[in-house]
Amino acid sequence: MKHKNIMVVGTSSGAGKSITVTGLCRAFFKDGYTVSPFKSQNMALNSYITKDGHEMGRAQALQAMACEIEAHYTMNPILLKPTGDRMIQVIVNGKSIGNMGGLEYGDYKSKLKKDIIQAYNMIKNENQICVIEGAGSPVELNIKQDDIVNMGLAEMVDAPVILVADIDRGG
Repeated sequence: MKHKNIMVVGTSSGAGKSITVTGLCRAFFKDGYTVSPFKSQNMALNSYITKDGHEMGRAQALQAMACEIEAHYTMNPILLKPTGDRMIQVIVNGKSIGNMGGLEYGDYKSKLKKDIIQAYNMIKNENQICVIEGAGSPVELNIKQDDIVNMGLAEMVDAPVILVADIDRGG
C-alpha cells in the first residue's frame, strides 16, 4: 500500500483534535494498518519523556499507545513549553535548545522546517498511514504566513484535511 496521510485541524484549541487523532489512529490500527501520529509543533506545559530520554507532547504519546507503538520524538519534533514571563522553552527533536521570547521564536521557526520534514519522512517511511494533528486554529492570521503546524504543514506534506469543531467553543 502506498503511504497515506490525513490531517486533523480544529476551529480552536480544545475543539477535540487530539482525541479525534487518537480515535483515528486506533481505528486504522484495528483495521490492520501500520499507523503513527504526527504533530509538527505542540505547546504544552508538561511533556512525555520517551524511553531514550527525549521530550515530546503527551497527547502524541497517548496517540502512539492507540497505535500500539512506542512513542518517539519524531511524532512531535517541535515542543514549546511556556516558562513564564513571556518566554518559551524550545525543544527540537526531543532536546531543549534554550528559551526564547515569542517574537524571537516567530523569527526562528522557519529554520525548523527541515527538522519537521525530516521527522515526518521518518514516520512516513515506517508506516502506511500518518495521522497529523494541527494546533490551535488554522485561520490564525498572525501566524499564517510562516505556518508550520496547520495548513502550511498540510501543503508541505500534501495532506487532506478534516476540520473538527466544538459547538461550545464557537464551532
